[in-house]
Amino acid sequence: MVESRTLQNGLRVIVKRMEGLLSVTMGVLVGTGAAFETDAEDGISHFIEHMQFKGTASRTAFEISDAFDALGAQVNAFTGKDMTCYYCKSTSEHAKESFALLADLFLNSVFPEEEMKREKGVVIEEINMDEDSPEDLCLDLLARASFGKENYGRNILGTAENVSGFSREDLFAYKKERYCPENIVVSFAGNIGVQEAAELTEAYFGGMARTAFRDREKRIVPHTDKLFKKKPIEQAHFAFSFPTVKRNDPAYAAVQVMNAVLGGGMSSRLFKKVREELGLAYSVYSYPSHYAETGILNVYAGVNPKNAESAADAVRSVIEDFKKEGIGEEEFSRGREQLLSGTVFSQENTSSQMLLYGKQMLYQNEIYDFEKRMAEIAALTREDVMQAIERSFDFSRAASATVGNLEKGITL
Repeated sequence: MVESRTLQNGLRVIVKRMEGLLSVTMGVLVGTGAAFETDAEDGISHFIEHMQFKGTASRTAFEISDAFDALGAQVNAFTGKDMTCYYCKSTSEHAKESFALLADLFLNSVFPEEEMKREKGVVIEEINMDEDSPEDLCLDLLARASFGKENYGRNILGTAENVSGFSREDLFAYKKERYCPENIVVSFAGNIGVQEAAELTEAYFGGMARTAFRDREKRIVPHTDKLFKKKPIEQAHFAFSFPTVKRNDPAYAAVQVMNAVLGGGMSSRLFKKVREELGLAYSVYSYPSHYAETGILNVYAGVNPKNAESAADAVRSVIEDFKKEGIGEEEFSRGREQLLSGTVFSQENTSSQMLLYGKQMLYQNEIYDFEKRMAEIAALTREDVMQAIERSFDFSRAASATVGNLEKGITL
């Protein structure tokens, strides 16, 4: 059973009842993230996410975490390019108390000065850690190469300089503009009644004032930059991106199958060729990122610097053959089955369901339709995927990023 309701202030709540389970995952999703920030705000969505846990009007940071632990509940949050999510998972028995804690940290955080000072150090260390993780650094660089310095090209963590300079007033001002009930979805998945979930949401979030929320426009300018960062590390990391379909495009499912065949697993072409046949990489894969306005398909590999050009040639050859030959019936069938089974598996996990239904409501203002999704995948043909391949691999529109101890970057 799935139901959604809209409170008088515009906040939406969606509930996926999963009877027979003993737990429930509850999430608060906000339609904001790195892609909506200005240069001066770069990193503020992520910093706010951290600071939300650092004390409310009635609880200190320790009391918040201690209260969740006392219930045996798990709590966390994450920031993305266009969404920030706060969530907790508890037994159904403690859903009411867990949601009250989640609502408190979300609605009543006070951003204490001392906590801000400490947390700035924590986030700056997170930025430093990202610098020391060459795979993450390469993919962050690829986003910049694909979109430039704005919107989806922004690093979610922001810069150390920006984080150091944020004030309490900056955080409250950003929250006032972006954390509006019209831009928030509360999502429940698990063994909880629809009426109970709706009443909990009304009790804690119903008091938020409607704000006549106006979203920020994102200026999307595709780039084909070739970015390179020299670092004295053992491996060379390179990645390529190709423009592909946006989130609600009719070809979305075909692109998912296409990716499964190209680089989505151990039976994919990239894995078999670059790793198994040539032994040039331990890690090689592809994945799509779909947004409201556009999408990109990324291809990544981490290799010995001496083999970087050979590995890039192999990747290029796989993509060229993929575009020229398309896929066979067996590959198509295998890729489609992977997508079907992954969709089914996600239905059995409360955390996945909370996020799936919450995102569909946040992005599309509609209830995710599992049966429709399964029917769309089942109806896919090999020709649909062939068209997606033709549409997605334009080498003249490819961007690239390289991180490693090389003299120049790797390009297509």
